[in-house]
Amino acid sequence: MTVLTSRFELAAAFVLQHEGGFVQHSRDPGGATKFGITRETLFRARGRPASVDDVRRLTEREAVSIYRRLYWNLVRAEELPPGVDLAVFDLAVNSGVVRAAGMLQTVLGVEADGIVGPVTLEAAREADPASTIRRLTRVRLGFLSRLATWRVFGRGWRRRVLAVEQGALRLASSSPPSSRNV
Repeated sequence: MTVLTSRFELAAAFVLQHEGGFVQHSRDPGGATKFGITRETLFRARGRPASVDDVRRLTEREAVSIYRRLYWNLVRAEELPPGVDLAVFDLAVNSGVVRAAGMLQTVLGVEADGIVGPVTLEAAREADPASTIRRLTRVRLGFLSRLATWRVFGRGWRRRVLAVEQGALRLASSSPPSSRNV
């Protein structure tokens, strides 16, 4: 049994529970996807065009590396309070980094420029983590429910978002107050 030691490893494992193997659904605008990684994302990660077969052959190890570089690091999740990190990271993997940052900023009441910077980080550290997570869940579900593909994917999205909320709330409540404001 592997022991997960870092906040990133815990969050990546949680996301992997919801991002399955290879899928190429005709109604998914992302096209071919594996572990939540699309051809476009794989192209960005590798720096060269990616085929559907490249996506199909993507390993979990490479997906986790992409999660860290293109999502976790870009939303500065390591600097967010425990629980909030998971909620924002999962949102970034599912709906994009700029959207995740913008939704977090909206919830925190700071300028929503889609970039997690010092102002956003300070607001996140000062806010109640549980309240931030719950508000982010509401904003996220509101966004998803307005998408044209909600009728096709909505049930699964709702299940995922609510599971992320519960996991994030557990992380927020189990972290000592001193680690929330580091």
